[in-house]
Amino acid sequence: MKHWLCALAVMSAGTAQAVDLQLPAGARQMIVRDTVQDRYFAPIAPFSEGDLPTLMLEGAVARSAWRVDVAGLTPLQLITPLRDQLLAAGFRIVLDCAALDCGGYDFRFATEVLPAPNMYVNIRNYHVITAQRGALDSPEVVTILTSASSGGSFVQIIQVGGDAAENRIDAVSGRTSTLSEGDIDETLLRDGHVVLAGLDFQSGTSELGAGPFSALADLAQVLKSQPEMRVALVGHTDNVGELDGNMLLSRDRANAVRARLIEQYGVASSRLDSQGMGYLAPFTSNLTEAGRETNRRVEAVVLGN
Repeated sequence: MKHWLCALAVMSAGTAQAVDLQLPAGARQMIVRDTVQDRYFAPIAPFSEGDLPTLMLEGAVARSAWRVDVAGLTPLQLITPLRDQLLAAGFRIVLDCAALDCGGYDFRFATEVLPAPNMYVNIRNYHVITAQRGALDSPEVVTILTSASSGGSFVQIIQVGGDAAENRIDAVSGRTSTLSEGDIDETLLRDGHVVLAGLDFQSGTSELGAGPFSALADLAQVLKSQPEMRVALVGHTDNVGELDGNMLLSRDRANAVRARLIEQYGVASSRLDSQGMGYLAPFTSNLTEAGRETNRRVEAVVLGN
């Protein structure tokens, strides 16, 4: 993969205020993936000659995906006001292309996309822009990907620099999502996902403690009050050990939570999926023990109603 402009640009915390983008009124946040220290390969040109030119960036990365429940919007209609906001904020557009012009299927699978069903890309109907502002040795970069199909419209936003992970975009209220032990119902309905705090697993195993766990009781209550809602339980680990082992452990822990919700709280099995991400989606840095402990978690992610 070719890296243009800078082989490596280091994002220093606090260099600038992250740009505050306003999404359409019908936008609903589906997923957030923020990392304090990470790499992002921002696309800066269409896929060509078997490769996608990118700008490699390091530092705080904020990723989010949104579903826009407004009928008939095209990817261009979705992205145009966001592009205008970036230009007004002093950004320079370095990539602006649609579907076939970007490289179609090849571009879609060469660039970073958040997992379905939270983000969906129609390979025949999407638009992408990458914008940059600031010095070349420490730029702030935003990539926006929009897509539309008969099932709905989606927006993905990835920000690097400008305190990106501390100033997460929120189209509704401007609030930031936090790793909180309370208000599961409010957080789940607002953000589309929530960490199930306070769960107790035996070290290195998927054996869930006896409890009781207030997070599971609260989640069961939300599902009772929202009878059409389905959720995925997603396990996460720290970065200690091999990926294959962590993927298995995270999936087994999600399965253990699913089983407890079914057996103890009477949640229908058809309303619960379970997956494991291993260490691929950390909530924060794995460089400290406190960070690793935070990253060992199970999240509930809304799949839809």
